[in-house]
Amino acid sequence: MTERKVALITGSGTGVGAATALLLAQQGYNVVINYSRSAAEARASQAACDAAGADTLRVQGDVADDAACKALAQAAMERWGRIDALVNNAGISTFTGAANWDVLDMDTFARIYAVNTVGAFQMVRACAPHLLAAKGSVVNVSSIAGSLGIGSSVPYIASKGALNSMTLYLARALAPDIRVNAVCPGLITSRWFVDGLGQEGFDKVKAMVESSSPLERASTPQDVAEAIVWLITSARSMTGELLLLDGGIHLGTGKIQVPGRDR
Repeated sequence: MTERKVALITGSGTGVGAATALLLAQQGYNVVINYSRSAAEARASQAACDAAGADTLRVQGDVADDAACKALAQAAMERWGRIDALVNNAGISTFTGAANWDVLDMDTFARIYAVNTVGAFQMVRACAPHLLAAKGSVVNVSSIAGSLGIGSSVPYIASKGALNSMTLYLARALAPDIRVNAVCPGLITSRWFVDGLGQEGFDKVKAMVESSSPLERASTPQDVAEAIVWLITSARSMTGELLLLDGGIHLGTGKIQVPGRDR
């Protein structure tokens, strides 16, 4: 068994997953880079973690496939003999608002749930015995969609709401030896949102977030990664937390004017 701790991050070829893998590598973890389609990006993510001093594995696999989830856990155990942290970051959506409900069907719902909710459960189930031995941690990458009922589509919102509820269940079920938390970002300045919304649509949503949220900024992948890593490495008394990372959007759009404070 290696002395270095080991983290398995799903969907870690790009965006938040890649940023999390690199930050954990910089903090002394060996990492499993997982991807389903972004092979070139996953190689780049792995190279960055290697350069940071980590021993790495790059494993293709769709978390909607239970066999692939078990293979990810098994690959980590065969290589290092331990799993200390699981980050369920893999996620998909369809960008269809209320005006386009007719394009939503059972297959769309089922596929989004399979990745965003069932996939996270399957990864926890595959890693739980090893996380138990390490007294490790799980972080689910959810969304304010699941907390506030806003987001790219109804199936996505519903899947993240289910992920939030499952986080609470797992935090109880796996205590006291495994901590389970979730981060719930709002808009992130990543390729995932640009690909889904198009550059023009992304720019409009980003401007809206910046003008309406108390902090007047959207999160970067690095912002979210730092919160995830803090939950893994430092938040030893925290479990069952749904950590909102939305610049204060959940507070509402009205800004309180503080007497004597000029901006």
